[in-house]
Amino acid sequence: MNVVEQIAGLLFLFVAAFIGGAINAVAGGGSLIAFPALVIFGVDKIIANATNTAALWPGTIGSVWAYRHDARPLLRLMLWLLLPSFVGGLAGALLLTRTPPELFGRIVPLLVLFATLIFAARDFFNRLVDRSIEAMRRADEGHVSLAARAWGILFQAFVATYGGYFGAGIGILMLASLSLMGLQDIHRMNALKTALAFVINGVALAFFALSRIVHWPLAALMGVGGLLGGYFGARLAKRVNQQHLHAFVVVMGLLASAYLFLRAL
Repeated sequence: MNVVEQIAGLLFLFVAAFIGGAINAVAGGGSLIAFPALVIFGVDKIIANATNTAALWPGTIGSVWAYRHDARPLLRLMLWLLLPSFVGGLAGALLLTRTPPELFGRIVPLLVLFATLIFAARDFFNRLVDRSIEAMRRADEGHVSLAARAWGILFQAFVATYGGYFGAGIGILMLASLSLMGLQDIHRMNALKTALAFVINGVALAFFALSRIVHWPLAALMGVGGLLGGYFGARLAKRVNQQHLHAFVVVMGLLASAYLFLRAL
């Protein structure tokens, strides 16, 4: 690879991280852009997965800051969901480092396809429960029932474990869970989802760093792109056409899964 190709490849990764960070801030699914970009660049899949986590995690910092006012009404609920997020993220990261590279290479296309289908079914998840206006109002103020809170803690542990292992699609899973718990305000849900993703990816990243499976030069480059994308994505979230963005992510996810399936043959 000559100098021009290297520069073009690094620019490609920076742009992919910027787009991924912005998409994560708006609706989740940014890993469906950033992770395949690393694989296309030629990075080993397990290292690409860990590097993708390192690259997009700074974007959640910008998003958490941009969403800080929307998150305040849900602070009590957030505290309940922090522990399963931390434990699950750590368990998923541990599981990844124990997975043989050959096996991970074979299941990665399935993981990307699974995450894409979850993202495509986002509206379906949001319509699963028929909620009263009063229940939605109370939930959006952070007053979630004990049964809904118990469900949320268990499901969050599952989502966090999956997130620590692979990560793509956890935003949609968390939004679906919060919707089933009774929340309706999409901006407050996005704020809570972003804060929990910050914890899940943060503990996974710490474990990956200690395991020395992060490509730090690429992670640093993409981290800048992810940070900028996360901040501007959160700032523009209320003005972005959600349906167009949703369709873009689904198409890119399907293309990425098809590409990874072909590589695995």
